[in-house]
Amino acid sequence: MLTAEQNELVTRTGPGTPGGAMMRRYWQPVALSEELSGHGDPIPVRILSEDLVLFRDEAGAPALMGLRCPHRQTDLSYGRVEDGGLRCVYHGWLFAKDGRCLEQPGEPADSTYASRVRHTAYPCVEAGGVILTYMGPGEPPPLPGLPFLRAPAEHSYATKVLHECNYLQGNEGNIDPQHVSFLHRLKSPRRANDRAVNVIYNDVAPTITIEESPFGFRTYARRHVDELTDMVRVTNFIMPNLSAFVGTPRIDPAVQPRDENDGCQHHWHVPIDDTHHWKYVIVHRYAGPIDRDYCARECNTQGDERYIPRRNQRNRYGQDRDDMRRGDTFIGMGMRFQDHDKFATESQGAICDRSLEHLATTDRGVITMRRQLLEAIAAVQGGEEPLMIERVTGADPLAEMVVRAAFVPKESETVGFWRSPSPV
Repeated sequence: MLTAEQNELVTRTGPGTPGGAMMRRYWQPVALSEELSGHGDPIPVRILSEDLVLFRDEAGAPALMGLRCPHRQTDLSYGRVEDGGLRCVYHGWLFAKDGRCLEQPGEPADSTYASRVRHTAYPCVEAGGVILTYMGPGEPPPLPGLPFLRAPAEHSYATKVLHECNYLQGNEGNIDPQHVSFLHRLKSPRRANDRAVNVIYNDVAPTITIEESPFGFRTYARRHVDELTDMVRVTNFIMPNLSAFVGTPRIDPAVQPRDENDGCQHHWHVPIDDTHHWKYVIVHRYAGPIDRDYCARECNTQGDERYIPRRNQRNRYGQDRDDMRRGDTFIGMGMRFQDHDKFATESQGAICDRSLEHLATTDRGVITMRRQLLEAIAAVQGGEEPLMIERVTGADPLAEMVVRAAFVPKESETVGFWRSPSPV
């Protein structure tokens, strides 16, 4: 459990908060590439409790600045992309994407006032179907060495899901391997002969081992298979709000046999404000292009054009008690894991009161993550860089970010098993 004061530190991420200052030291997704039209028309976005406007400049590069024009606070998402920036339609003030005021048509020709007006603006990059921004002080750190940010676009698929709760609740669900045995238990012909799935359903008490790393930590979940064999799955918590794990749909198994280890999935939980967040779901395949249509079917939550799922709090997530009684699914909320996770995290409340918890053996990852977040907040408060931000040596903290599932001999070690060339 956390104290009320600690819970405030790790859940509040708006401007001026210690948690917000820490989160702003990292690159964060601000939108999907597909959200900006081919013309780059401006759209309003909200991230870390800041209202901003996102658009593409005339060269197609994304740009992000404050939503309200600094002249009279008119909404710039109604503005015009032209003349090297974004022009407010109220009085015609023009802003470059770095926040400089380029023109003030109503001012005298010899006025220097424009040079003294600077609008809020944040740098952006686009990769892997996602637009990322850096909202912290000084020069941005290097982009994280995530596979999907470095590979050709056709190797990845990205979407997002609205969660009506604090980002930390979704973040914690990713590093909790034991819940998969229950929350995501379902009856499916496709999964009936899946050896790994059956192991997860049969051994509901995995042995959890944590290995801390330069990017956060690895979680090893080890389960019993038979007298000679165990199954180990490695997932990763990546500071401060990202995870990486296996079990990802990348290619239709009717076309090509399923291989859990041919890629990874990322869940990136980005605060909109303290009581809402976007869960970015990014599917990546290492060796070649993914099947985008298949990924879209598997990852989507049957939501609308605003990425709001059909199953939500207002309809009790469409829970079907008859479905539960038949045993088709354990929770009666359909076959999509994204819906299951949304229910589990939102039902904890808008901001979970962690002082009421009773943490257990399988919560080792949750405990470690909270400690690392609190240490990162303290580091920033002390004028130091938080975990995973490396500006000096150029070392890649994610060089050994490993996503793996394997069947291993009973006598084998758990930590570092993936370094062996031949797990069974």
